[in-house]
Amino acid sequence: MSIEQGRRPGKKQRQHLVARLIAEHPVHNQSQLVDLLAVEGITATQATVSRDLDDLGAIKIRVPGSESVYAVPDLPTEQVAPEDHLRRVFGEWVVEVASSLNIVVLRTPPGSAHVVGSALDRAGVPGVIGTVAGDDTLLVVVDESVGGDVMADRLAGLAGL
Repeated sequence: MSIEQGRRPGKKQRQHLVARLIAEHPVHNQSQLVDLLAVEGITATQATVSRDLDDLGAIKIRVPGSESVYAVPDLPTEQVAPEDHLRRVFGEWVVEVASSLNIVVLRTPPGSAHVVGSALDRAGVPGVIGTVAGDDTLLVVVDESVGGDVMADRLAGLAGL
């Protein structure tokens, strides 16, 4: 899937493409990644690529019989997302918070609910039983002893709302 020549994708789209390129090609250095992006129709500077790699948590790994290559490690569901990561995700993607009894409803831009749900699932927030993500809506099921109102206030605070 190529992006139309001349189209400037958003940061998230570009980073998704960077992660895909790293998964599909042995990328040894940032210049090579800049070139691969150019083939996809995206003009990016080495500084932009460097920031993208940092945001993605890319690391250099040694491949037998080859130079080191970039890789984006999977974040296992058992790994706890740090509070600052959760705050960054909520601040960037959550636009509205509402609650009802033991349910919290989070609204996001279209196509973003799963990003927020994944971060919340990994964070292990006490009182959150689970999440269900749609396109732009995330349902957060909250333990009855905590209550939706209390959790909604906490999550709205993380989002800066």
